[in-house]
Amino acid sequence: MRGLTRWCAYTLLALALGGPTWTWAQPTPGDEVVLPAPVTDGRVSLEAAIAGRRSVKEFADTALTWEEVGQLAWAAQGITEPEKGFRAAPSAGAMYPLHLYLVTPDGLYHYVPAGHKLERRPLADALATFRAVTANQPSIQQAPLTVIITAAFGPMRERFGERAEGFVYLEAGHVGQNLQLQARALGLGSLPIGGFDPARVAEALALPTDHTVVYLMPIGHPKPPADAG
Repeated sequence: MRGLTRWCAYTLLALALGGPTWTWAQPTPGDEVVLPAPVTDGRVSLEAAIAGRRSVKEFADTALTWEEVGQLAWAAQGITEPEKGFRAAPSAGAMYPLHLYLVTPDGLYHYVPAGHKLERRPLADALATFRAVTANQPSIQQAPLTVIITAAFGPMRERFGERAEGFVYLEAGHVGQNLQLQARALGLGSLPIGGFDPARVAEALALPTDHTVVYLMPIGHPKPPADAG
């Protein structure tokens, strides 16, 4: 009952806050979405993406496509060496303790690198709930996609001891940079966010209890300047 009461409070707060309503760019999926194959030779050079990367704090009321979502997920955690299972971002001992959760207008998803697919998490009104617990972050209220990076510290601590935490946060930084550069290459904006309550986010979205939320990143089309056009 406490969980239901808390969820209702979050949802009511989200509705009171208001915010954009997106039209999702593809048909409503089922419990699993096999993402479009990623592009591995884009039209924007790495140097151009680095030079153009900036933190974007205001987003347009424009949904992302599954192609864009899939490309971002692949850049963050996609498998780039199938035989050995190596991923787009380096990981100490190839342990890969990080997980990607995506909050979209259509729900909450978990990215599965094997098969390049999303699994829908069974949470009603995930977007409203998430917006309510991150109400102090205006960018999250606007963005059509927020990537949540979580870490399972247990196996890392077993292998690396006191060095585990440092390795995990280094890896989160690698993933975050990949996301920002890929967003830029797609003509999207992103904003790295560390100012949130990890436990509150995890509880609200019913994330696995052995996962710690380490990073939030809203992503979307940058809002045009007020005097544009």
